[in-house]
Amino acid sequence: MAPVTLQTVDDDLKDVIQHLFEIQSAVHGYLGPETQQELVRKIKNLTLTLSTLSAHTQLPDTAADQHPDLSSADPSNPSLASIQLPPEIIDYVDSARNPDIYTREFVELVQRGNQDLRGKREAFAGFRDVLAREMRSAMPECRDEVDRVVRATGGGEPEVPTTGGSEGMGGMARGPAAGPGATS
Repeated sequence: MAPVTLQTVDDDLKDVIQHLFEIQSAVHGYLGPETQQELVRKIKNLTLTLSTLSAHTQLPDTAADQHPDLSSADPSNPSLASIQLPPEIIDYVDSARNPDIYTREFVELVQRGNQDLRGKREAFAGFRDVLAREMRSAMPECRDEVDRVVRATGGGEPEVPTTGGSEGMGGMARGPAAGPGATS
């Protein structure tokens, strides 16, 4: 037997809704014994449709063992066995809540988590850049290694110290050749 598709179940549900509408109309326009047979016929049709829906939505216990790949060829009409819903959505529907609320809350939760992670990433990137700048100034012999690590961790080009004086060092020149008796 071929797997039941989502379209089949959708059609069955539409039939149930149509039969319920017809029963509602028949009850609203009930005129007594002359319309009773019509109402009984509509209720029997609803019963048959519900029975068909029930048969289509029941999966055998060994369905997964018999058909390891129950996905259909058409992704817009998957087999019923391949559809998996999170239990939280089932709980929402069981408690008469709208599953769209669950979806909205889930998206908001993911967005908050993404914002937290983005903030942490930016904070660590700032720390990396400050640490690299301080390591370059404190240990000039490691400048190439620091630059390599910064590039490997997603940092930009290394900061190039400004030339043209010693304004950035608090009035002190850098390097071993800078001093009162230094020769060039």
